[in-house]
Amino acid sequence: MTSEPTVRGLGQSIAEPAEISTPVPVVETFAVPTERDRAGGPRMAQEPPRRLRVLLIAEAANPELVSVPLVGWSLARAIARITDAHLVTQVRNRAAILRAGLVEGEEFTAIDSERIAAPAYRLGTKLPGGWTTKMAVTAISYRYFERLLWKRFGPELAEGRWDIVHRITPLSPTVPSIIGKRLAKLGIPFVIGPLNGGVPWPKEFDGARRAEREWLSYVRGGYKLLPGYRGTRKHATAIICGSKATLEQVPSWCRHKCHYMPENAIDPTRFSTRVDRPVSLPLRVAFVGRLVPYKCPDILIEAAAPLVRDGKVVLDIIGDGPLMPRLRSMVAELGIEQGVRLDGWVPHELLQDRLVESDVLGFPSIREFGGGVVLEAMALGLCPIVVDYGGPGELVDASCGCLIPMASRGELVKRLQAELADLAEQPSRMREMGTAARARVLTRFTWDAKARWTSEIYQSMLPRPSCGAPGALR
Repeated sequence: MTSEPTVRGLGQSIAEPAEISTPVPVVETFAVPTERDRAGGPRMAQEPPRRLRVLLIAEAANPELVSVPLVGWSLARAIARITDAHLVTQVRNRAAILRAGLVEGEEFTAIDSERIAAPAYRLGTKLPGGWTTKMAVTAISYRYFERLLWKRFGPELAEGRWDIVHRITPLSPTVPSIIGKRLAKLGIPFVIGPLNGGVPWPKEFDGARRAEREWLSYVRGGYKLLPGYRGTRKHATAIICGSKATLEQVPSWCRHKCHYMPENAIDPTRFSTRVDRPVSLPLRVAFVGRLVPYKCPDILIEAAAPLVRDGKVVLDIIGDGPLMPRLRSMVAELGIEQGVRLDGWVPHELLQDRLVESDVLGFPSIREFGGGVVLEAMALGLCPIVVDYGGPGELVDASCGCLIPMASRGELVKRLQAELADLAEQPSRMREMGTAARARVLTRFTWDAKARWTSEIYQSMLPRPSCGAPGALR
């Protein structure tokens, strides 16, 4: 692990992002001499301030999906609330964005890159391999997306109609951008991020790595040798890193451009209720996510089994995936059917109503880049129990949840069982941490807070005009 640098432009240690209270970013007003000024009069008229004009690139941005598309959509909309922003996205998101009420051409542009994107997607679904393979294919189609984007917006950028260009998605640091060099020639700041990915597979879980078919992850570092890797970082004015693991992968020669900002946040309007039941047993523990090997729902079930049999814990496994048949068999073999709910997915817009039925989020994922569901549960006042590795370990601290150090599978089962048993014995502690968790999220991890944080980054890149000099931003 590297030492924790100070985040450039924000002055915050990467270990503890602070509450952000930045005002709406505006281009500074400039004094413009009037006739009276030229005649020696004391008055100086000022141009009215204007908000920054930001071209937001989010190839994946969709209000009706989860994961990366929801991150792209949510951050873009929050930034648009405090700047004059225009979203550029891929055409597959167009219908959902129109249903959300945005005006095409005025608030967003949908780039039709299906000529390459569609066959690339089909290829990604057929190739053997997991997430790393899919990102390798994404890099091919994204290059074509940026070519079309430049064809559409290049003339406007050359005319100075945009102050800043910000690529929000793709999130993967393995996907280069070809427009950075062109923006640099125009003198337009280029922000990229939050980049997130590359959390190393824990050595204790190489079996899960193979089960996820992550064959390319063994040589993942080779992406740094690909065309565009160095140029993307050279020409970026600022690089937002969505995790400490991603920050540590940044070459030393461009580390000074980096800002740490955890990838995920929550929309308080989607997660507006809170747990308010009296504390009592059985302890209600929820898991939310795809039922896949690296998220380890089986570890939670095994750890909770003795407590379920004793009537101290009930489990609500929310999600679906290839592990579902195995988990059903496991529950039956352990004799805990009466205390485990396993009935599949819940639509995201209905998730809070299901989650507030629980007291605790049990989330033993061993390789989570972001961990958005952890923040969603915390916002509702649930006490999170997470593995202190990857994204969740950067969202939770000892005041608002339980952090389990990375260990072997057997050891994680033992430690998770001990945490659940302790909370069952001291349920008031669970409520105290849930209250602290909710406060932490609403202070630091809303999309509006992230947008204000991003605006600080924007402001740090803009040239400061000389006193009294008329003119435009550049």
